[in-house]
Amino acid sequence: MGIFFGYMILGISLSAPIGPINAAQLDKGIRSGFLHAWFVGLGAVCADILYMLLVYFGVIRLLEYPYIKACLWLFGFFVLTYTGLESVKNAGGTSVYGYRGGEDSRLGKSYLSGLLMSLFNPLSILFWLGIYGSVLAQAAEEYPMRLLLFYSVGIVLGILIWDFCMAGAASIFRRLLTERFLKGLSLLSGLTLIGFGLYFGYQAARMLFFP
Repeated sequence: MGIFFGYMILGISLSAPIGPINAAQLDKGIRSGFLHAWFVGLGAVCADILYMLLVYFGVIRLLEYPYIKACLWLFGFFVLTYTGLESVKNAGGTSVYGYRGGEDSRLGKSYLSGLLMSLFNPLSILFWLGIYGSVLAQAAEEYPMRLLLFYSVGIVLGILIWDFCMAGAASIFRRLLTERFLKGLSLLSGLTLIGFGLYFGYQAARMLFFP
């Protein structure tokens, strides 16, 4: 079990660096509460599991073609920029008493937002290809194949724990901080997402027009 907990800690460590998902969770938690932030994380976890399976079965090698990569960068640009602009637009409506937005109050939309952000994030693909691929390569030399999936569950569990903590932290911020500060934090989260989106757009343009 010690090895399992080691992989669980690895999952937490892999999720901790600040990126689009953490920024989106923070923003969603501040504006809509714990459940919405957690559902953003759950959507991202589902995309992570999909990429882990693709790496496990070797299918992800198909994504090494430049034009497929460029399309993913482009999708990531649209998803992140749109989400960031929506966050900036709604920052003025952030309230300590709760977010009053009809459509945006649905948990399904929060889940879909996290899923799309992670699914069309080329950095996720490269990340899982590099990190999880190397973990598989090392583990395959030491453990039977049936244990690899078991230890992979430890990584997923670590990611889920981090997402739960992020959603809880965003929810606590929402309750403890002033309304003005929350609006500024929501605006900053939106600008962070737009920044990631523009970076993705630059990478797409570079691959399409300057191969």
